[in-house]
Amino acid sequence: MTPKSPDKPAQLLDDLESIRALLGDQDPPLLTEQLDPASIPLLSDVVAPPPAPQPVATPQPERREPAARAAFRSLAERHLDHELRMAANLILQEVIDDFVPQIEAELKRRLERRVDELVHTPKN
Repeated sequence: MTPKSPDKPAQLLDDLESIRALLGDQDPPLLTEQLDPASIPLLSDVVAPPPAPQPVATPQPERREPAARAAFRSLAERHLDHELRMAANLILQEVIDDFVPQIEAELKRRLERRVDELVHTPKN
């Protein structure tokens, strides 16, 4: 729904004056009036400064493992991860092998039924 444009600019001006009167603003601000710079809020007035950083406590010296032990743990973790993945793949393959004959039988049954439908369907 588009509003009907006024026929005359004077009518538009009268409408604006009546809206201003309804809103209660009897004295519109003049373009020549100066703006008081003190009335403009600054960003620092609106946004609070971030809190001061808390002093960081010096950490207690950790007991570090020798580099060889850390490397051995990393190697052991990688080996364990590899072994677990291989075991999971073997289990998955066994499940697939167990279900393949059942899947093949079901596919053959569906294929035979579809062939029977196609052979016995009369042509139009």
